[in-house]
Amino acid sequence: MATPIIRRLVWGSAFAIACMGAAWAGAASVPDAKRVTVTGEVIDSWCQTTGIMYALGTAHHQCAIWCAVGGIPVGLRTEDGTLYTILRVDQDQRNVANPRLLKIQTHQVSVAADLIERDGNRYLLIDQVMDDHGIVNRTHGDYGIQPFGE
Repeated sequence: MATPIIRRLVWGSAFAIACMGAAWAGAASVPDAKRVTVTGEVIDSWCQTTGIMYALGTAHHQCAIWCAVGGIPVGLRTEDGTLYTILRVDQDQRNVANPRLLKIQTHQVSVAADLIERDGNRYLLIDQVMDDHGIVNRTHGDYGIQPFGE
């Protein structure tokens, strides 16, 4: 038979775990997010924003992977130039070096996501990559392979 102290520890631990689960579930739903479908190219935000090198398509594919592995935020750029920062994909809480993001770097994708807009920035919490058309932006012929291209 469990002593009163052990029973209190067990009940206290169960209560703490339940509270953490409730907090985690609450953190997953963002009250001011809106559901969107966005289509665009998955990009390396550093090269795209700074213009340090040509940052789109096949010319930039390997560099985009290196930057994502190194911790540079991955984004999505629509055809009209709108930029989104991807905070999550497929319910995976990791962003830095996320294997799913690495596999779709420079791909043209359509995603279903929660959009959060704060201080002029747009963030996506992607829960589904609906279409992955692969790399459709063929740029290496014009720009060489970056960062070692012409």
